[in-house]
Amino acid sequence: MTLSNRPKKPREPLTEAALFDYATASLGRRAQTVAELKRKLRTRVETDEAGERKIAAVVAKLKEYRFLNDANFAAEYTRLRQANDKLGRRRVQQGLMQKGVHPELVASTLETAYENVNEEQLARAYIERKRMAQPKDKKEAALTMRRLVAAGFTPPTVFKVLRKWVPDEESLEGLDADPES
Repeated sequence: MTLSNRPKKPREPLTEAALFDYATASLGRRAQTVAELKRKLRTRVETDEAGERKIAAVVAKLKEYRFLNDANFAAEYTRLRQANDKLGRRRVQQGLMQKGVHPELVASTLETAYENVNEEQLARAYIERKRMAQPKDKKEAALTMRRLVAAGFTPPTVFKVLRKWVPDEESLEGLDADPES
């Protein structure tokens, strides 16, 4: 089967009622932020002021019915990423920012969610969840360090975890100065 190079036939813009139905169906499949939903709705309306008015009306109605709430989304997203994925604060923050949650809301949500969390224990839980092997040399230690930093843990926490985990101090030498080695 080959893909056609023909341009797609443009969709007919939805009415406000149809747009509301489309939005509720989309939210029924997956929780979304206001910014994500607006992005999705823009593909289904006119590109002018009338389309933006339809989107604003639908979003206002969804907020009124409490189907759309960024604060609840941020709290649930943070809880799930922390409990299930064992991710650090920075990684969850990046995810929320990509989803279009307001920076002040992100900061307050993360402050609440991570106030009683021991980051070192969370990093150890992440290592266990990912079944990461104990590094045997400097190269493997650097790889482990990069994975932990990418998972949202701060470098000081990563060094604490690695120092307690790796019995051979030689394999950790030089990582403090140059994490890319």
